[in-house]
Amino acid sequence: MAKPVKTTKLGSNGGLTYFKRTWILYLMLLIPMLFFLIFRYVPMTNIVIAFKDYNLFRGVWDSPWVGGKWFAQAFASRDFGNALRNTLVLNLLDLVVGFPAPIILAILLNELTWRTYKKFTQTVVYLPHFLSWIIISGIAAQLFAPSSGVINIMLGRLGIGPIDFLMNNSLWIGTYVGLGVWKEMGWGTIIYLAAITSINPEIYEAAEVDGAGRWGKIWHVTLPGLRPTIVVLLIMNLGRILGSEFDRPYTLANPRVMQVADVISTMVYRVGIRSQQFSYTAAIGLFQSAVCVIFLLAANAMAKKIGERGIW
Repeated sequence: MAKPVKTTKLGSNGGLTYFKRTWILYLMLLIPMLFFLIFRYVPMTNIVIAFKDYNLFRGVWDSPWVGGKWFAQAFASRDFGNALRNTLVLNLLDLVVGFPAPIILAILLNELTWRTYKKFTQTVVYLPHFLSWIIISGIAAQLFAPSSGVINIMLGRLGIGPIDFLMNNSLWIGTYVGLGVWKEMGWGTIIYLAAITSINPEIYEAAEVDGAGRWGKIWHVTLPGLRPTIVVLLIMNLGRILGSEFDRPYTLANPRVMQVADVISTMVYRVGIRSQQFSYTAAIGLFQSAVCVIFLLAANAMAKKIGERGIW
């Protein structure tokens, strides 16, 4: 006969005993909570700059209120409209092209039986993640240079080119997206490989008994097993649809392609830091964050409607 499971009583005496036994864990948890409170939540009070005519010498709270003046100025600005469009276009292309890439790579790696080659491939595709965009932009400049770049030299031997990959608007967008996929594809694969290992091997055996081949097992076992992970990561990516990293577009851009390369983050740097229009760029940043939250909430609600757990 199985022994009954003992439960912890959390009454007055039980709660005190429990706290005495686990107080070190609570103390350790207090450290990251203080970090987020001091360096994440307290600075958020300065978001009122977006509604004030901020003066560096008068400070945040003594600067005069101007209401929604900076939001109206941003929405009427052609530069902001261009940066907003570029941010949406580049992030949507990253989502469409870059999101499926680690899923496909994880499935292919999972199907490999030669362990040595599999580990070598994993190492090779993981490495670009640890390179900064400064290094990658330098590599791109050497590879895609019109006269001395390796790519154009090879194309020249085939009777093609030279092609200005980094000077033409359309080609720059393709290069930007391609470099992003190359850099992060291997790192994203780690999550999907971990999810694949959690799939019960007996399901594969049952599918094989039913006559499923390799592609059949991928379609009917692996992909359904990855579905919860795919949904969660898709929600997180949709939450960043209007967000944009700074170093990637800033290092890859040049004056010839600013029409398609200027995104919200680079505009905020150029206008806010260089021109010291802090209130104006704070309003842009607040708008950007609000839209990202809306996308996140909408994506999470849609995930729950299709039967997935979402992220909360």
